[in-house]
Amino acid sequence: MIESLRVSFSGRRQALLRAGALALALAFPLAGQAQQAGAASAEPAAEYVPNVGQSGKDVVWVPTPQSVVEKMLDLAQVTPQDRLMDLGSGDGRTVITAAQRGLTAKGIEYNPDMVELARRNAAKAGVSERATFETADLFETDLSQADVITMFLLPSINEKLRPTILDLEPGTRIVSNTFRMGDWEPDASETVTQDCSSYCTALLWVVPAKVQGQWQLGGQPLALTQQYQMISGKLGDAQITEGRVDGTRISFVVNGVRYSGQVQGDSINGTEGGSGSWTASRRG
Repeated sequence: MIESLRVSFSGRRQALLRAGALALALAFPLAGQAQQAGAASAEPAAEYVPNVGQSGKDVVWVPTPQSVVEKMLDLAQVTPQDRLMDLGSGDGRTVITAAQRGLTAKGIEYNPDMVELARRNAAKAGVSERATFETADLFETDLSQADVITMFLLPSINEKLRPTILDLEPGTRIVSNTFRMGDWEPDASETVTQDCSSYCTALLWVVPAKVQGQWQLGGQPLALTQQYQMISGKLGDAQITEGRVDGTRISFVVNGVRYSGQVQGDSINGTEGGSGSWTASRRG
């Protein structure tokens, strides 16, 4: 009786083992097929493609035509020694073009997808070492390291940036596509007439030295009033005309004589009538 039970149990055990082995044999091919099906259905993530007119933090995205990018850089008279910063750099075309001209260029862009796109574009152009991009708010960005600032922003944004720009190092060049900076008149502008159908004007401003106030020129008081790059005032009792500040260069006419000079902090050194020299010192 015991022996028959043992035989019966052994038979059942072998049957169970055979059934388990069969189940595993069936399960593994099915699992492999499921993995293969999953792998086949998974597609690579598509690269980000921006849409013209898509919303951003401060403006919608509209790319600057390449012909205007070139004109903006030409108008700023960029050199490989310049450091350029592009505000709202989008797909990176201005930064990349500047880098292709030998500049060290940096793009500031709020949209991280745009930043990654710009980095890929820079890599494709072979300029990643000189063309870099940062995800940042342009109003919280330190602009002081730039010699040239480019932008394609709305007039209201330009005006909001204006006080910060006017505090930059004299001679810093600002170039905008189409949109102005309130009542601060540009120093130069050029319109592209080929390969551009809209937003075709480049506008240039040069940050002027701050010269407003009381100076002493020789034995005479020099009183200057400044409105951006334009200056007026008096040298002694004589009225100043044709007054202008271009970066650190200053010029004005008194009694038919042109005074030209370089502003260096609280002093100005220059020539009078193209020959004689003059020096002015700030008072107080």
